[in-house]
Amino acid sequence: MKASQPQQRFGNQVAPYRADLADLTEERLIIMAVRSLQSSEEWSTNAPTAGQTDPGEAIGGQIRELRKIKGLTLNEVATQAGVSVGYLSQIERNQSKLPIGVLKKLSDVLGVQMNWFFQGNANSASEERDIIVRKANRRQLTFTGLGIVEELLSPNLGGPLELLLSTIAPGADSGDYSHDGAEAGIVTAGVLDLVVDGKSFRLEEGDSFAFKSTSIHRCSNPGKIATKVIWVITPPHY
Repeated sequence: MKASQPQQRFGNQVAPYRADLADLTEERLIIMAVRSLQSSEEWSTNAPTAGQTDPGEAIGGQIRELRKIKGLTLNEVATQAGVSVGYLSQIERNQSKLPIGVLKKLSDVLGVQMNWFFQGNANSASEERDIIVRKANRRQLTFTGLGIVEELLSPNLGGPLELLLSTIAPGADSGDYSHDGAEAGIVTAGVLDLVVDGKSFRLEEGDSFAFKSTSIHRCSNPGKIATKVIWVITPPHY
């Protein structure tokens, strides 16, 4: 945001990287952002065919490219993120589940905010871009193998709050996490199991909630249909 810097959902930590790659890093990040937007636009305008991959599921490839741009080895990133080298290798090849907490740790190590991994559509009209989000233009983040899809309903992350739509597949579980700020939400479809500081709650369509984001929390879908939750979070965490 312009008034205050957006924060990651789980705090801020910038990993060191080789100084001689600093300029290259900035240039390559810009290139990657353009490629990401282009791939999302192509996906939204062309029906998928056999062998195509939803760009929202390609987080692993972006992690690998960022790691290489930073001049970091698999072992260095795995050690700093607290995961095994084998697990990180599987994540980079999109062959293993990627929980929210692990993505946060990898984002910290790679020196980016989690919104880097949002796959977006840049087709918004210029006069609407900072005010309106059309349904077809929502930026989307799919957590590999986790069954959770997040759509950014806010025009950007430059304001004091963030509006998200989460679609949680039956049986999906976010795992425990915490971050700065506060959040609130409402269940618009399905059933949500919410745990905050060890207290468990079952919410149904129309039920709402609010709590401090510094509390350890998690959410899951115990039902047989997709659960949809609209979240308001401040400050923005992606």
